[in-house]
Amino acid sequence: MAQVLEFKLPDLGEGLTEAEIVRWLVQVGDVVAVDQPVVEVETAKAMVEVPCPYGGVVTARFGEEGTELPVGAPLLTVAVGAPEDGPEGSGNVLVGYGTQAPAARRRRVRAGTAAADGQVRRPGTADAALHARVAAPAAAPAPAPVEGPVPVISPLVRKLARDNDVDLRRLTGSGPDGLILRADVENALRTQAARVATVADHAVPTPAPTAGERAAAAPAAPRAEDGVRIPLKGVRGAVADKLSRSRREIPDATCWVDADATELMRARAAMNATPGAKISVLALLARICTAALARFPELNSTVDTEAREIVRLDRVHLGFAAQTDRGLVVPVVRDAHTRDAESLTAEFARLTEDARAGTLTPGELTGGTFTLNNYGVFGVDGSTPIVNHPEAAMLGVGRIVPKPWVHEGELAVRQVVQLSLTFDHRVCDGGTAGGFLRYVADCVEQPAVLLRTL
Repeated sequence: MAQVLEFKLPDLGEGLTEAEIVRWLVQVGDVVAVDQPVVEVETAKAMVEVPCPYGGVVTARFGEEGTELPVGAPLLTVAVGAPEDGPEGSGNVLVGYGTQAPAARRRRVRAGTAAADGQVRRPGTADAALHARVAAPAAAPAPAPVEGPVPVISPLVRKLARDNDVDLRRLTGSGPDGLILRADVENALRTQAARVATVADHAVPTPAPTAGERAAAAPAAPRAEDGVRIPLKGVRGAVADKLSRSRREIPDATCWVDADATELMRARAAMNATPGAKISVLALLARICTAALARFPELNSTVDTEAREIVRLDRVHLGFAAQTDRGLVVPVVRDAHTRDAESLTAEFARLTEDARAGTLTPGELTGGTFTLNNYGVFGVDGSTPIVNHPEAAMLGVGRIVPKPWVHEGELAVRQVVQLSLTFDHRVCDGGTAGGFLRYVADCVEQPAVLLRTL
């Protein structure tokens, strides 16, 4: 007799608490191998193919495509081998998510389900091999109200309960293994509201409404001007949360300057005229940024608010804004200060391609120390960027266009670009920010300045 094992949505790391099922890669009845991807999910940071740690026959799937599941919710069940053989599984993890040793504990058993010797995950861990072993079905008593700690409840469900003064210990979960779901909390709120309404009805007799009152109380028909409501979730929700936090916590300021980029564009053309890989403008600007951060390290830092300390970082992990069909994402080039223009060009191209395909890992979307935002690709000249929390600064670059410019005392048509720097005023004052921006502009106007200061 086969043993049925349940595979739950693993903790995908980086503080992610839920994921949306984008596409099932297997059907019920399919035979799957150990570590075979079984479902594609979308988190607030990336699209991820989730591998199953068991080999066997898929007996059930949980959730339709488009459904959002909390971490710890069942994904599917797999029938494997004979019970005495034990489960076939792996200890592999999703690439980029790290590992964490599992902590075993006994879970409450629901009526009509299998006994579970489960695993409880702590927030922030990232082991995709954490899952519960499920034994053969056996009769069990009906679920009792949850007492003590409530295992593997979505943070969203906890917040809903906390905001509405609902005691989770008094609820009976309708999910697998007695898991308390959002619907359970909402049912409790409806019951509570109905109880309050009943008490009010008995306390104060309510006269029958008149025809006019009934007409006034009737819900108004939807109007076109009411607009369409779009949930803030996925990438859009993550961006909203991060930018809101930046505005709340960071006292930012912006300075900007116009620069003559004619010589920079000539230098790039000369580089690309020689055999070898072509160099992008973004790579040249990134190379200038890393040199500027070496001279002004205050801007490659973060603020530890609890310790009231500024933490200066000795490595530059350069984020850059990339527009995709899923929204704006900021991939990170690791150790950008150690790369030349050719290496930076290749890495920008790779990360941009993966960003548009939705295959970046959370590790490639986090950990930046400074961000370069080339909004000139959208055909605009200037902007006041919002600092990418918890970084201390962001350099914005507008489009490079021919403009009248005084060059060597004469009016001429030159390739002009606007550069803007938004910085955290806690880490430095305007003199430092201005010095950084002026050095960047000097390198743009005279690329030899960069060579002279290396």
